[in-house]
Parts: sequence; C-alpha cells; structure tokens
Amino acid sequence: MTTPVCTSASDAAVSARQTRPYPSFASYVRARQPVLLRTARSLTANPSDAEDLLQTALAKTYVAWERIEDHRALDGYVRRALLNTRTSQWRKRRVDEFVCDELPEPEPVGGGDDPTERQALHDAMWRAIMKLPARQRAMVVLRYYEDLSEVQTAEVLGVSVGTVKSAVSRALGKLREDPELDVAR
Repeated sequence: MTTPVCTSASDAAVSARQTRPYPSFASYVRARQPVLLRTARSLTANPSDAEDLLQTALAKTYVAWERIEDHRALDGYVRRALLNTRTSQWRKRRVDEFVCDELPEPEPVGGGDDPTERQALHDAMWRAIMKLPARQRAMVVLRYYEDLSEVQTAEVLGVSVGTVKSAVSRALGKLREDPELDVAR
C-alpha cells in the first residue's frame, strides 16, 4: 500500500474536479455561446457556416466533457476544436473549375455588404474609440465588444452600474459626433 507523498496536491486535484465552474455542459454552452460564436464567425465568411462550425466544435467538446479535468480551460479547448474543425473543412473542400466564355462576375451590390467598406468602417470606429478617455473607452469595449452586461462591466471596473450607464451614454454621444464616422450614416 502506497501513501501519497504530497497530500495537499492530491486533495487540491480532487476538490478542483468537484468544484467546477460549470456544473453541466448545457450551463457552459448557455454562458459562453455568444463569445464562442464570435470566435467562429472570425474563422468563416458566412454566419451560417460559423453556427455550423460552433455546433460541430461543441459536439466534440460534449463527447470529451468528462475527460476535461480543468474546466477553467474550456474556452481554450473549444477554440482549439473550432480551429481544428475549420482547418479540416478547409482541407476537405472540393474546388470545381469550369471553363466558360465570360467570367461570372457578380453584380456590384449597393450598401454595406462590401468587405472593403466594412473594414474601413471598422477602422474608423476603432480610431474614434481610441479618441475617448481611457475610462469611457474601457466601458465601451467591455459593453459592446466583450458583450458584458452593465452589471458585469461595473464589477470588472469596480464602479457602480449608474456610472457605467452615464459614461457609456456620454461615450456613445461622442462617437455619434465624430466626423470620421459621419460617412457611415
């Protein structure tokens, strides 16, 4: 019979497995799906493909749920599954080429579907955000880019919810007045 040399390490491992931040797979998906979907959208060009990609990665995570010991690393596991799945899809894709007399160029689409215009707007938005004071910038990024609620933003920054509301309101007012973003309206 052998006894553990370091009982505190083995006790910590047992307690870590027993106190998981997400008691079930469903609770994890409910809590983290919006963030993971944004990651999937950054890997694909089509929002529907991103949803399919996330669904496949979550299915792989569900199969491995009991084997994952450190549930604090679940996001990393799912992101790696997203990347591996997308890479596999890309490698398996089939490209068919057809000879034709005329190039099948799509008709120019008016509006905001142009990737160049979207990128220009994205860049202009970041430049405008960078002009905001540090505190307002932090609140806008946490609220709208990290998708945190007002309460969560207040907790992260150590301020009241009312402070978050008023600072975000002032920041959005400044962004509305930014002349560089006037082109997008």
